[in-house]
This record gives sequence, structure tokens and C-alpha cells, in this order.
Amino acid sequence: MNLVLISILWLIGASLIGFGISVIFSGWLKLSRRLFLIPYIAVSVLVLFLFLNKNPIVSKEFWLHNWYWGLIASIVAGTFLVKNVLSQPYSQTEKGMSVFFDMIWFGLAYGIIDGLFLNVLPVVAVLNIFSENNISEYVPGQILIGFMALMASLFVTFFYHLGYPEFRNKSVILVLLGNTIITLTFIVSGNPLAAVLTHTIMHVAAVFRGPETTIQLPPHYQ
Repeated sequence: MNLVLISILWLIGASLIGFGISVIFSGWLKLSRRLFLIPYIAVSVLVLFLFLNKNPIVSKEFWLHNWYWGLIASIVAGTFLVKNVLSQPYSQTEKGMSVFFDMIWFGLAYGIIDGLFLNVLPVVAVLNIFSENNISEYVPGQILIGFMALMASLFVTFFYHLGYPEFRNKSVILVLLGNTIITLTFIVSGNPLAAVLTHTIMHVAAVFRGPETTIQLPPHYQ
């Protein structure tokens, strides 16, 4: 089985796994946010490990490539996304250590896994698809790869969020717009950690604004 077919199957599999997690543990079982993250993080970590471990293009250099541009992209995109979070209704009721725990669990853990699963994995899969030809040596080819990588990220993001009942309406468009910005930090800067950092910044901001009214922290049941 060649690398192109394997990468396509990974994209399809990731979208189905994401949909399955959200539809089972949120749509059907209606687990609280704290409990929902246990199976979500556990399954996602396994998928990410299987995909990224010994991936032909993933190395130390891959994670550090253009890290300074990635940091700049994260700051710019993160500022915009934080402003969006702050425009939503305030609902933070936790105090003291409870807020700290929420920041670790809903902000850092949730944000990092989301960034890797929704923004990094799909882009890497597309990079694998085009890695065996020289199309990336030309600007039109680079634009094509970037566009396909963005579409792949939105594909996985859409099916993952479709499993949540709360996103089976026009609000999923807002999710796709937000993830477009996040994925572009990776595509434009060339640094995958830019997407992870940006997604995490957005989640942390949502925690302090209030998990119950910020769409960035599903599931919600009201």
C-alpha cells in the first residue's frame, strides 16, 4: 500500500473517529465536559501516536522548522481568536483552584489535543500525499498543497463537530472559520506548533470567559 493511499485512509479514519467520539460520548451518552475529555483525549492520543510515530516527514526538525514565524503567527491569530472569545457571554463561576484545574484540563490538555488532531494531523497527511513528487518546488504547487491541507483540516474538523448536537446548525460555520485561521498558522509559517499554540490560547481564553457560554469548549447541553 503506497503512502498516498495510506494518507487518504488516515484522513477518512480520523474524521470517522472524531465523529464517533463526539456522537457517542456527547450526542448519545451526554457526558459532562470533564468526563467527555477522558475518552476523547485517550483515543486521540492513541491515534496521534500511531500516525505521527515513524511518519516519514515528522522529525525534530519538523517541529522546530520556522519556529519564530510560527510564534509570530500564533500571536497574531491568537489575538484575533481571543477577541472573538471575549465577545461571547461571560459565564465563569469557578474560583481559586477550580479555575486552575479547568485551565489545565479544558485549556491546555483540550487545546493541545484539538490542535494536533484537527489542525496538524490533516496537514501532515496531505504533505505525505505530495511528498513523493516535486510539485512543492514550484509556487503554484505550494499553493495547491496549502489549499488541499486546509481542506483536509476542515474535513476532519467538520465531521468531528458534527457529532455534537449543538453544532448541527449554522454555528458549525463559526467553528470552521476559527479552525481555518488556526490551520493557516501552520500552513503559512511552516511550523506545526503554531497551530497547537494558537488552539491552546483560544481554549485558555474560553476557560476564563466561561466554559458554559463559549462555543470553543463543547459539549454544552443547555
